[in-house]
Amino acid sequence: MANAPKPTAAKKESSATASNLFATLVIPICLIIGIALFIFVLGKPSNFNIPEDVAKNNSALSLAFYSDDTHSFLPHPGNYGGMAFKGGFIVPILMGMLLMVFVFSIERLIVIGKATGKGSLESFIKKIQSLLSSGNIQAAVAECDKQQGSVANVIKSGLKKYSEVEADTNLDVEQSVVAIQKDIEEATSLEMPMLEQNLTIIATLVSVGTLMGLLGTVTGMIKAFGGLANSGAPDQAALATGISEALINTATGISTSTLAIIMYNILTSKIDKLTYAIDEAGFSIIQTYASTHK
Repeated sequence: MANAPKPTAAKKESSATASNLFATLVIPICLIIGIALFIFVLGKPSNFNIPEDVAKNNSALSLAFYSDDTHSFLPHPGNYGGMAFKGGFIVPILMGMLLMVFVFSIERLIVIGKATGKGSLESFIKKIQSLLSSGNIQAAVAECDKQQGSVANVIKSGLKKYSEVEADTNLDVEQSVVAIQKDIEEATSLEMPMLEQNLTIIATLVSVGTLMGLLGTVTGMIKAFGGLANSGAPDQAALATGISEALINTATGISTSTLAIIMYNILTSKIDKLTYAIDEAGFSIIQTYASTHK
């Protein structure tokens, strides 16, 4: 028992390091991809009303930011890529954040799927409870080996402790029950926290996405009112650009936050389901021992 936690703790530390490295790499990569999409996809010349002679004499990157006094270079009607590009420099940041939500959500779904195991979690818990009722501890351990995953590992640890205290004649029933309960709690504390890795990033994106969208809205409105402030007739191009920037940033920020909220709630509900399954199986193990060793 004294040697058992060591490899598990090492595994946990290694997994935590890998998760931190994953997050460290994903964040800048998503931002870079967002900037690349903004410049080369949303800002490509075909999205805008740019004369052919100008398009031929400039690179795609320079055309994305090209302007002069004779051409407004507004997006073609109905061209959503060009409209999104007019949202300004905050759009690529929001696009990168939206990519982060996708990547971290998929990564967490994969990790939680592995923790659940190979088969149905509900069926697995019912099998464990049935085998415990019949007193077949070894078959329950074999079922855990077949299921695999974090839930099965925790239950297996409790079942092994069950067998150990059952063979120890120096412990009374109360001491044995406490030992089993403590072992299950320790196994849970080693297995389950890894499932919550990177959830804080998704939760942070909920707030940051909204705030970045609001910042883009404010900068767009500043440009819009700047177009109205010109002496004489208002600059319609500047006004349209400012309003477009405000609305696009608002929409992108809200989309990022909405997706982050949905995925965070889905992931936390799945983790709660795993925790409940462990608690249910752990209670069955303790109750079975207490009822059969009175």
